[in-house]
Amino acid sequence: MKKSGGAADKKRVRRSLPTGTRDLSSDTPPRKQAAEKDVFQLFAEKVRDHKGLVSRWAVLQETRVEYFRGKDFVSFLKNHPEIKDILESSKNFEVEEIVDTLLSKNLLVRCDRVVKTVRPGKKKLSTWPAHLEIFPDQLFSKSDAFFAWTFVKRRPLWQTLLSLSWPVLTLAICLFPVYPHGCKLLILYTCAGLLLLILSLLSLRATVFGALYIVLGKRVWLFPNILAEEATLGELFRIWPNKDEEERPKWTTRLFYALVAVLVILLLRHHAPDEAARARYQKRMSNIIDEVIEWSPSLALSGMMEKQPPVVNATEPNDFTDSGRTESEKVPPAGDEGGETISEQHDDEEIESIEDAGDQHQHQDPI
Repeated sequence: MKKSGGAADKKRVRRSLPTGTRDLSSDTPPRKQAAEKDVFQLFAEKVRDHKGLVSRWAVLQETRVEYFRGKDFVSFLKNHPEIKDILESSKNFEVEEIVDTLLSKNLLVRCDRVVKTVRPGKKKLSTWPAHLEIFPDQLFSKSDAFFAWTFVKRRPLWQTLLSLSWPVLTLAICLFPVYPHGCKLLILYTCAGLLLLILSLLSLRATVFGALYIVLGKRVWLFPNILAEEATLGELFRIWPNKDEEERPKWTTRLFYALVAVLVILLLRHHAPDEAARARYQKRMSNIIDEVIEWSPSLALSGMMEKQPPVVNATEPNDFTDSGRTESEKVPPAGDEGGETISEQHDDEEIESIEDAGDQHQHQDPI
């Protein structure tokens, strides 16, 4: 009876175990299984953060994604074979097997260019298209195949600190009027210098592009990525542009743009303001800047205190107000001479005009 009771208790214990309980006889622990599942995730993050793999940004179904080309991925793994050590047991996989595994785990998605025809004026398709669409066959390929990352890239620590500093910067901008005078001048000259540098750089780019386009028929943009939305610091300050892949413009088109440029320059020169107008505008702007720079809370508070009327205590006697009222009654209003009011002066003028008119009428009667 005791044995049967013990067997029944063991059955109850087995039944009470949850379905997700790990079996003790299993050879592979769950941490190791999870690590095997995450090695491709770690590999994808490492490859995406590596600067050796060339990538660009494009729009995929109204979403900006980062993508690379299949042939660039093959050359990247050939040049950096040590990065495959992250895969541990799968480090001997071929490139096709690695990419297919990433595709099956939804870490990558194969894409294709939206525009598949050569545009007018170009010799071939764009190397890095700006708009992509999902390719139906999700397999690896080297020939004109694009692959976009589907996971969110981890933000580094400096980006997190920079995002937290934006509210502090906004508050500092709002408190600009209460800064000391020297600090205001420093901020003003720094911002003016940066603005002048940006405008000069953009003007130089436009001038070089226009001159080379009209004279040589070349499309050369200095600092080609200076206005790019997504670019690294190295790409942002790259001076020399990429190779021009478009056809050379016709001489009639270049002549037309040259005439338009000359016409615009003549119109701007004809309607340019004169020295007097520039001086007035400069004075107006300098007055506005001086008001902002010279304003301080102490001056504002002192001006508000001066504008407030004097406060009279109602509990005190009205001797001061009575004396002031009697003195105001004794003093004639401003503009009066000899104690005469304006109405009295007006009546005297009317009487004099009537007497003059009567004298002229008497002189005309004998005639």
